[in-house]
Formats: sequence, structure tokens, C-alpha cells
Amino acid sequence: MITNHIIQNSIDDLYMITKVNLAVYDDEGRNIATAGNIVIDNDIVESFVKSPADSQVVSGYHLMKLYEDNSLIYIVASSGQDDTAYTVAKIAVSQLQALMVAYQEKYDKNSFYQNLILDNMLLVDIYNRAKKLHIDPNCCRVVFLVDSSRGMNGMISELLKGMYSVQSGDFVTAVDEDRTILIKSFGSAPTNDMLAEIADTIVSLVNTEAMANVKVAYGNAICELKDVSKSYKEAKLALEVSSIFYEEKSIASYSALGIGRLIYQLPLNLCEMFIEEVFGSGIPEELDEDTIAMLNKFFENNLNVSQTSEQLYLHRNTIIYRIEKVQKATGLNLREFEDALTYKIAMMVQRYLDYVKKNG
Repeated sequence: MITNHIIQNSIDDLYMITKVNLAVYDDEGRNIATAGNIVIDNDIVESFVKSPADSQVVSGYHLMKLYEDNSLIYIVASSGQDDTAYTVAKIAVSQLQALMVAYQEKYDKNSFYQNLILDNMLLVDIYNRAKKLHIDPNCCRVVFLVDSSRGMNGMISELLKGMYSVQSGDFVTAVDEDRTILIKSFGSAPTNDMLAEIADTIVSLVNTEAMANVKVAYGNAICELKDVSKSYKEAKLALEVSSIFYEEKSIASYSALGIGRLIYQLPLNLCEMFIEEVFGSGIPEELDEDTIAMLNKFFENNLNVSQTSEQLYLHRNTIIYRIEKVQKATGLNLREFEDALTYKIAMMVQRYLDYVKKNG
């Protein structure tokens, strides 16, 4: 239902243009908005409410009824017996009817998409409601999940709504106080580069306009409306996995999660057994923060000691010395691919276990 404030603004605009006095009453004959100089006796309005007529001229006032689903919602009145007053009253009824439809559709779309992503709808209901809400069931869509972690979803929602409109088939809605969803529509299946560009645009927009850092995750493209929940679940998983293994990245794609997604889905007891097999009773003290940071850079450079030395401003022998210390402590020769892979996976598994322990 539209608010009285919106109704007041609507008839104020009409009055400013036409100079015809207008008033709106609810289904019980109570005045809820007035524009200009118009005062109608309550008995006249109440009598018209009970009357079977849809429009009437009484004592120089044009009275018209406005219905929703065959129920009386409002009465619109204009003063004056000429054709102008009658025409303006009809325009007011038409305008309020359009506003009611627009607001009802907006509410229904929000409810529809929220139920859709949560799998709360039967298949037949999805397509029936989509037809009523003028939602294309066949275009491709991707769900983007924006996480601010600062309770800024209201501001972020408004920014996204200004950028991605319902008219183009997109939809923005809030999940909770920290997360906002963008359901982006495409005429054909989007490429990975297109999706990455949209995610980067969102990050830049929020950073510039709201002065906030956000993480944006997105699922795979789906080309059937019923699969929107699938893309949402993928985006949600991408956000979770990225927060554990790729915390420094502001964009996470479900299709590019790599080994992090595999580790996230492993049973905890298997993860603990693997860590014990690799490191024994615990992470060796040789793997302090400086050594781990150095080894991460070493892996980024594809096990190239010289490049790592240049980038970290460390002597080549220092890097080799630390690698050999780790080898003595763990039995892993990190200059060989297989051992380096084992170490990398083990550190990711340990990070996952630490995350689970911290977050219960």
C-alpha cells in the first residue's frame, strides 16, 4: 500500500498544474490528503462510500472510487462542476492506481526474488509469478554478493540500484545488514571477463562513493530462472572460501576458487589427519611469520629463488638457508614441485582449521 505522504505529493503536483482543488479519503471516509481549498461534509463522503455508484456529483464536488482487487481503497474528490474538475479527478484516480500497481509490483518482486534465492518456491509458482511480475524467465543471470561487514547494506543497495535498474532486468535486494545481492541479467551467456569487470566496478563504486572496502563474490551464469538460487549459493560459498584462503582479494569468483573450494568441503577429521602426517604434532617453529611470508612470495614466483630475492631485497643465500631449515624440520624440499605442493596444501588446510576453530 502506498503511504499517505506519497498520495499527498501526487495530488499536490496535480493541484500545482491544474489549480483544481483535490482531496483523497480512505475506505471509511477519513480524509488522508488535501490539495487546495476543499472542504467536503463528512456525511457526503460517508454516503458515497455506502453508495453502489463508482462516481457521483454532489453539491459541486466530483467523487470517484478507486478499487484494488474489487475492494474499495480510496475516494478521490475534486471541487467544481465543470468538465475540468471531472477530468482532473479522473487523472488523480488514474495516477493513484498506477502508483499502487508500481509499489505493489516492487514489493512483490522483492518477495519473489528473496523466496527464489532461498528455494522457497515450487517450480510451477516460479514461472506463474514471474509472468505476472513481467520477469523474463529465459535470460541469463548471475548473482553478485556484496559484503561490507560494516552494516552499510542500505547505502550500498542505493548505490547499486542507481547503477543497475529494474527496467533492464536487474534486481538489488538486501540479505542482512552486511550483505547485498545484485541479480544481474544478460542477453546472452556472459564471459568470465565481463563478470570480473562488473565485480571490479562494484568494488570501485563503493570504495569511491561510500568510502568503504567491500568484498564481491559471484556465482556462475545460469540461463533458467529456477536456477537463480544455484548462482546465489555459489556466490555465498565463494565469499566464504575467499574469506578463509584469499583474504587479501576483494573479488571472488566461484569458478576460480581452485583448491580452496576442495579443502573447504573436506571433513575436519581428514584435515587434521593430513596436517599430522605432514607436520607431525604441530606446525614447526621454523615456520615463523617471516618465513611463511617469504615462502608465499617464493611460490608466487614459481619456486624461483632469484626473483624472490630481488622482490624481498633478501640475499639469495638467506632464502636458500630458510628453505633448507624448513626441509630439516618437515622433510619437505620446497624447491621440488611435489613437496612444494604438499606444503602449500598443508598450510591452506591449517588455515581452514584455524578458521573453523575461531568461528566455532
